[in-house]
Amino acid sequence: MFVFENQIRIRYAETDKMGYVYYGNYAAFYEVARTEMLRSTGISYKELEDMGVMLPVTNLQIKYFHPAKYDDVITIKTSIKERPNVRIQFDYEIYNQEEKLLNSGFTELVFVDIQRNRPCKAPAIFQEKMDAFFK
Repeated sequence: MFVFENQIRIRYAETDKMGYVYYGNYAAFYEVARTEMLRSTGISYKELEDMGVMLPVTNLQIKYFHPAKYDDVITIKTSIKERPNVRIQFDYEIYNQEEKLLNSGFTELVFVDIQRNRPCKAPAIFQEKMDAFFK
């Protein structure tokens, strides 16, 4: 299993009139988390695209427990629990600075060959990066 954590400070523009983070922004937080998670392995989304592979989201689920608020520092705990092949699932938990669980969710993405526009296996270099986490 691969686990990664990063933090984001909530900006005013991410909140609604009630001072809570607008619910749609959590999908963007998940995107930041998985992008930084992959970058931490030494390979980025951009590099995957340069190799001819894109990763569209095919499923997104979020369960909300408590709202994040303006100026909160949230921690996004991101996990990959199963070795990626054609699909990759990222699981998320978001906590505030008091370590209260605010929400959880997951995204499922599929590796797609850009030229053929068809699902494909994860590139070999990506699989090698995942070897350290799935032995």
